[in-house]
Amino acid sequence: MSQDGNFPRHLLLSIALIFSFLAVPAAFAQSAASGSDNNKPEAANSQKKTQPEVDPLSRPLSEKQRRANEKALHRELQETYKKWLEQDVRYIIGDEERSAFMKLSNDEERDQFIEQFWLRRDPTPDTEENEYNEEHYRRIAYANEHFAAGIPGWRTDRGRMYIMYGPADEIESHPSGGSYERPMEEGGGSTSTYPFEDWRYRYIEGIGQEVIIEFVDTCMCGDYHMTLDRSEKDALLYTPNAGLTLYEQMGMANKTSRFNGGGLERLGVGPFNQDLQTKQFDRLEQFAKLNKPPAVKFKDLEEIVSHKITVNLMPFDVRADFVKVTSDTVLTPITIQVKNRDITFVNKEGVQRGTVNIFGRVATLSGRIAQTFEDTVQVDVPAELLPKTAENSQVYWKALPLRPGHYRLDVVVKDVNGDRVGNWSKSLMVPDFGDERLTNSSLIVADQMYPVATKDIGTGSFVIGTMKVRPRVPSADGKPISFKRNQKMNFWMQVYNLSVDEKTHKPSATFEYDVVNTATNKAVVHTTESTEQMGNVGDQVTLQKSLSASNLEPGSYRIEIKVNDNISKQTVDPTATFTVE
Repeated sequence: MSQDGNFPRHLLLSIALIFSFLAVPAAFAQSAASGSDNNKPEAANSQKKTQPEVDPLSRPLSEKQRRANEKALHRELQETYKKWLEQDVRYIIGDEERSAFMKLSNDEERDQFIEQFWLRRDPTPDTEENEYNEEHYRRIAYANEHFAAGIPGWRTDRGRMYIMYGPADEIESHPSGGSYERPMEEGGGSTSTYPFEDWRYRYIEGIGQEVIIEFVDTCMCGDYHMTLDRSEKDALLYTPNAGLTLYEQMGMANKTSRFNGGGLERLGVGPFNQDLQTKQFDRLEQFAKLNKPPAVKFKDLEEIVSHKITVNLMPFDVRADFVKVTSDTVLTPITIQVKNRDITFVNKEGVQRGTVNIFGRVATLSGRIAQTFEDTVQVDVPAELLPKTAENSQVYWKALPLRPGHYRLDVVVKDVNGDRVGNWSKSLMVPDFGDERLTNSSLIVADQMYPVATKDIGTGSFVIGTMKVRPRVPSADGKPISFKRNQKMNFWMQVYNLSVDEKTHKPSATFEYDVVNTATNKAVVHTTESTEQMGNVGDQVTLQKSLSASNLEPGSYRIEIKVNDNISKQTVDPTATFTVE
């Protein structure tokens, strides 16, 4: 940065070029997050006829291009973890921790490692805040602001020491160098120096008391580096008969002797530094310790974090969905399901009452908390009906507005009467519903779906827009959701970024619905509709269909919804599985 606070033009140009390259993988983030193949292009000549001038980001992609983009997205996600390892915690992660992290095989393991990494260092694990984490990122921000020197502040030696050990208790600063009276332990006498700073820490755990770290700017460019040799700041060190020590001025020593004895420093012998060679070993030991990551203070928490919930496990199931709100905000409904049989009921005046406390937290990979929620779910069942409701479920729903990106979702459920606790953690990739391409919300298979009253639009549990949509939640063991033959199944999904014809100002798309028997891989239900049949629609369409399970034989099925945009020639085809009992 220039002295007037503005970025040089060549840096601005570089930044612009970097962002232009990053824009491409970001445009395909939703495709990878939803796991669907969103683009199925037609022939290039047909594309040219229907659209003479097309935005490059909205052109249909070849299979080769699509695979390349998926690889680019994978590399981008890998960069998130690489940045965390090589930048965020570079100076505080131990060798064993680094080695363990490098051996992890998937993103969920990496997310769990990152969470445990910060928890091991949390000085107050019984509170929501992690003061260590917050202080660490504050130090990085401070280092970037105050110690940058052609490279980011966190990469400089001063930034590294500040991040690892915090602010010094005292700083002796000589930003311009110049005339300097040596202390006697450096040989005494006068000389001229390069800019330098001495940081004094009264005590650093694991290193000792009265720790002094010296930084020297020998290039006069603001890049202070940590040094073992206190004579390195002497600008007259190599100038004959200049900058002499006290003994050299008195003729009791020769300046050339500084370079003949070997050792770390070339201070010259003085009346108070006769044991320079002996002290060099102490300085070497201190230097080595300063360059090691700070010890983890809370080792006793490691086992607790690694084996959080090993007894009295409270089972429950979780589902996360994604619905576009704006171009940079995604509504993320979290649905939590608990079976009645897993809740402890107590008799309250002839009524069996169960109570469940729910706590949830969404955090970024760096540990910054994005959203939290907590609530109590209370279930009252007449005593005589309790055995008949054992297989019923209690469903809790919380919609969180989030920006697109990679998060970690943690949910804790406590059975109050039974004093049992369950914990659930998972990586959460919130998709980017940008305007560049055809895309869709989550495909929700619901057991309830109906319009809400005008006053309830957009508010209340399970309400998305004008509809109440209560999702069925798959079990944690991987079994698909199921319906009994006397129940109704509902399918809900939104489609975004349909292309609009320039002449009619309307979209043109078809929507195909297929219910496929997974055993025979044949469609048993098929229906089609189009935007022309839907009336006045824009670039966003809500699809909602209901089907009686009695129309299906017991078995396993897959709902397939295929959206064909006739203008852009793009498609999306999400699927969901379910069983009929």
